[in-house]
Amino acid sequence: MTSGLDRRAPTTVRAARATERRRPQGKWALLFLSPWIVGLALLTAGPLLASLYLSFTNYDLLSTPQWAGVENYTKMFTADPLWRQSVLVTGVYVAVAVPLQLTFALLLASVLNRGIRGMSVWRALYYLPSLFGSSVAIAILWREIFGANGLFNNILGLIGIHSTTSWIGDPDWSLGTLVLLRAWEFGSPMIIFLAGLRQIPAELYESASLDGAGTVRKFFAITLPMLTPIVFFNLILQIISAFQVFGSAFIIGGGQGGPGNSMLVYTLYLYQAAFNNFQMGYAAAMAWVLLVIIGAVTAVNFWLSRYWVHYSDEQ
Repeated sequence: MTSGLDRRAPTTVRAARATERRRPQGKWALLFLSPWIVGLALLTAGPLLASLYLSFTNYDLLSTPQWAGVENYTKMFTADPLWRQSVLVTGVYVAVAVPLQLTFALLLASVLNRGIRGMSVWRALYYLPSLFGSSVAIAILWREIFGANGLFNNILGLIGIHSTTSWIGDPDWSLGTLVLLRAWEFGSPMIIFLAGLRQIPAELYESASLDGAGTVRKFFAITLPMLTPIVFFNLILQIISAFQVFGSAFIIGGGQGGPGNSMLVYTLYLYQAAFNNFQMGYAAAMAWVLLVIIGAVTAVNFWLSRYWVHYSDEQ
């Protein structure tokens, strides 16, 4: 009589042989992944750990780092009004620019989704601002548009509003020009929204039309709920990107944060601390605080998403 162990033996042998066959494949996978692993260790993990160490030191790029404990963090939270100003400016920028950008991108994607002739051409044209919006040339052009004698004031003059205000030089309006530049870079989220709109079943709109629903009703009852995962995806990407804004603020604000530090975004102040004042340890501490802020905001958004993001496979 054959024991239970004997009956299981063939299955065990086959499993062992399958494992042996997979081992060479695992070695090849590790070999092909090795450049990425080395890059991660040397170009990402290494500098990341080095910056964490430097955040607890006084370091000016020229001398040996001197251990300072939590001095940089204490100074940041208790004795640096410019740091608080940069947090405030960045917070306002993110809170206003990201919703404005996503709203404009979604509305434009909805228009393009109506089957306009030459769709590929229009899609490419509307994507161009995302390619050029963060460039130095566009930032310089933006300064000219919103200067005292710029295009914006000329347009206002055509409708009877004669203004000599330099919108870049006015601390009450200068941050608004950065927000408009961010909203103008709508191409990337627009393309993602357009792809999501193409996935919504046409039968839903047909049924809504039979029930007498208009365009606005169908947008809020069908389009927006079905797009909530895409909205959430774009929201996370654009929030993270907006927190890291630097080039446009540096160029438009003249590298100094604009009038009254009204354009002193977080990364610009970090740059000033590191390369103008040679406070590399303090700049490293600022970078780690920014990482924590972005992580916290992202985590909060993921937690809130359970209340407004709806997936099609949910019952």
